[in-house]
Amino acid sequence: MKITVIGTGYVGITTATSLGEIGHQIMGVDIDELKIEQLNNGVLPIYEPGVEPVIQNLLKQGKLHFTTSLKEAMEGTEIIFIAVGTPQLSDGRPDLKYVEEVAREIGRYMTEYIVIVDKSTVPVGTAEYVQSIIKEQLKLRGLSVDFDVVSNPEFLQEGKALQNSRKPDRIVLGCSSQVAEDVMLKLYENIDALKHLTSPRNAEMIKYASNSFLATKITFINEMARLCDLLAVDVVEVAKGMGMDKRIGPYFLQAGIGYGGSCFPKDVSALAMMGREVNMEMTILKSIQEINQKQTDWFLERVKEGMGVLEGKRITLLGLSFKPDTDDIREAPSLKLIQKLLTEGAVITGFDPVASNKIKNIFPNVKISEDAYSAAKDAEAVIICTEWKEIIDLDWRTIKSLMHGDFIFDGRNALDREMLQLEGFQYWGVGRNLNKIV
Repeated sequence: MKITVIGTGYVGITTATSLGEIGHQIMGVDIDELKIEQLNNGVLPIYEPGVEPVIQNLLKQGKLHFTTSLKEAMEGTEIIFIAVGTPQLSDGRPDLKYVEEVAREIGRYMTEYIVIVDKSTVPVGTAEYVQSIIKEQLKLRGLSVDFDVVSNPEFLQEGKALQNSRKPDRIVLGCSSQVAEDVMLKLYENIDALKHLTSPRNAEMIKYASNSFLATKITFINEMARLCDLLAVDVVEVAKGMGMDKRIGPYFLQAGIGYGGSCFPKDVSALAMMGREVNMEMTILKSIQEINQKQTDWFLERVKEGMGVLEGKRITLLGLSFKPDTDDIREAPSLKLIQKLLTEGAVITGFDPVASNKIKNIFPNVKISEDAYSAAKDAEAVIICTEWKEIIDLDWRTIKSLMHGDFIFDGRNALDREMLQLEGFQYWGVGRNLNKIV
C-alpha cells in the first residue's frame, strides 16, 4: 500500500519506518526543509535507538522517501497519517493548530477516496473535527469526494519506539465505516497483535485513559515512597511484592523523582481539561498533577537533609533526559531539579549520554562533562536522575575515588545499594529510608 505520513517527529518517523519494514511504500512529509534533507540522506534528526539503520536500508530499497510537498505525497496514496505535534496550551488543552493546518491542506489536494488517520494524540471528537475541516475545503473547491477519518492512537515508548511498532501490545482502530475498517486491517495484516475495533471517539479516549492510568501508577508508588521513607520501609521491596499480583503487575511501579516527557504531563492535563469542559472535576487527575509537581521538591528536601546547606556545594547530576535511551528532555525531572539546586546556590555539573547539549542550551551556568567520570571529579554528591545503562554500569569504586564527598542520591532506585555502601558511599534511594543514611 502507498502510505503518506505527515510529521517527522518521534511518532511520524517511527510510524513511517515500521510500516516501511512490513512492505508498504512510504512518503514522509514535513515543512522543515533541513529535516527532510537529513532524512533523505539517512540521518535521523532525533535520537531513537535502532531507527536510523532501518531508514537507511528503506531509502536504499526505494521504499521510503521524504518531501516537503504534501501535494506530491498525496498522489496515489491510500492512507494519510497525521502525526504532527499537539503541544500543550496554557490551560492544559492540546493545541490542534498543526492538525487543523494539515486537514485544510489535505482538503485542498484530495481528488479520490483516502483514509485519513489521526496518529497524533488528540482530544475526543477530533476525528469529527478533522472531517469537518476537510469537507469545508472540498466544498470550497466544488467537489464531493468520499473519505474517512480514523483514530489510530500510538502507544510508543521513547527509547523503545521501534520495538513497540514491530511488536505492539495492541492496535486500536477507531473507524466509522466498514470501508475504512477493511483498509486499516489490510494495512496491519502482517503485524501480529490484538486489533481492537471501535469508534473514533472511543479510540481517542483510550489513548488518554491509558497514559493517565500509567501516570497514576507512577504517582501512587511515589507517594508510597514518601510514606516508606518515614516508616523505615523499603519501597523497592514493597513494589516488588505488589507487582507479583497479576491484577497489579510490576510495570510503572518504580519510585523516583517524578514522571516527565512529552506524553504523561500533557495527556493528564488534557484529560483533566476535557472533564472541566463538561463540568466534571477529575479529582484523581488533579491529585496526580499535584503530587508529581511536588515530588522534586520532596527529593530536594531529602538531599538537604543529608548534606545540609547546599550553597557552594558541588553536585553532579548523572542522566538528564526524562528517561533512558532518548535525548528528549521535555518535562524531564532534571530540569526542575537543576533550577532548584541553582536557586539553592549549588554548583552543578551534569552528564548524559545524548542529552547533555540540550541541557547546556537551557542552563549555561551548568558545567557539562563529556563522561560520567569527569562529571564526578571533586563532587560532594552525585544524583542519579535517569537510569541509563551506561550510568548504572559505571565503576563506582573509581567514581568514589574521584569525588570529594561520598553522597549518592539515587533518584531512580537503579543502583545496588549494598554494593555502594560497601564502597563507602552514603547512599539514599527514593523511599529507601533516608532517615538513616548509612
